[in-house]
Amino acid sequence: MLSAGIVGLPNVGKSTLFNAVTRTRKAQAANYPFCTIDPNVGVVTVPDPRLEVLSKISGSKKLVPAAIEFVDIAGLVKGAASGEGLGNQFLGAIREVNAIVQVVRCFEDADIHHVSGTVDPVRDIEVINTELILADLAAVEKRKDRQSKSARSGDKLAKAEVALCEKLMPHLNAGKPATTLDLSDDEKKLMKEFFLLSGKPTIFACNVAEADLGALAEGKDCVAKPFVEAVRAYAAAHFGTEAIVISAQIESELSELSDAEAAEYLKGIGAKSSGVSELIRAVYHLLGLRTYLTTGEQETRAWTIRAGDKAPAAAGVIHTDFERGFIAAEVIHYDDLVALGTMGKGRETGKLRIEGKEYVMKDGDVVEFRFNV
Repeated sequence: MLSAGIVGLPNVGKSTLFNAVTRTRKAQAANYPFCTIDPNVGVVTVPDPRLEVLSKISGSKKLVPAAIEFVDIAGLVKGAASGEGLGNQFLGAIREVNAIVQVVRCFEDADIHHVSGTVDPVRDIEVINTELILADLAAVEKRKDRQSKSARSGDKLAKAEVALCEKLMPHLNAGKPATTLDLSDDEKKLMKEFFLLSGKPTIFACNVAEADLGALAEGKDCVAKPFVEAVRAYAAAHFGTEAIVISAQIESELSELSDAEAAEYLKGIGAKSSGVSELIRAVYHLLGLRTYLTTGEQETRAWTIRAGDKAPAAAGVIHTDFERGFIAAEVIHYDDLVALGTMGKGRETGKLRIEGKEYVMKDGDVVEFRFNV
């Protein structure tokens, strides 16, 4: 299962967010640095309203959503790349995940200590990114030194690695994350073997106060608005990625309520969501994951595949026999099925299609596989 690491400075709301997305109290949340030392790991279901709709069409007895793993990693501080604040341990934990959710504090609260004394989300992002880049630069320099002798002897892989290191070093030295370096497909594939911290896909979570969440949803001015705008601009300019507004504290409170009570609570503050569901879905896509669906009387289920997977590989997610004996896939897109109301009408209108081995699966495909083993 692919994982996303929740990263940020101390006291920005990482553990509160982890508790919210996993709906647990597994991570200790307290107002002091290094409250979290060992990474907390939790499996998170991916919110998908399509399952409920399909289950009504099929009369399903059970719903099974997709899932990903979130890892709550302790707060990094300036100097982490040199070992400050247990930095080496925490950077090692980041190296193990597939993507990064960088939580940025966009709320003022005199009762919650900020390690730098003031709230400045762009400065905080740059502290984290500098540590990741410094750690990467050291790793790349070591790799180049290690491979140089083999490269001079004519080893093709070593030569390719040294060439990539020589591209990466000035880019990292300029303070730019590895993920933004313009590389060929082969170079990108090779760079994955480097396990660079700044080479991981990244998304930003702007953690705002309860009062600000409703105001932002309604487009009103509030304390968090300039913070959020600054993070969004920075994320787009420096990472080519997005920033999602969340309120981890609100989501942790919603987890104690029924669905009806939660909806009423959100309505009362002028928000439709705490933002956490949107963040989970965004991370799922950031990881390069997509969902196809199966539905019937027994269950409606979301199956996880990688973007670009073809039908046989998708069938293999259910069972390896399905991939080995793949014949064809009956496919209708979720939107078409919902519009038509039944599989039968899908056949009548031609929206339910028979696809072969070269069919590239799309997110939201509703599928039944034909196979013979």
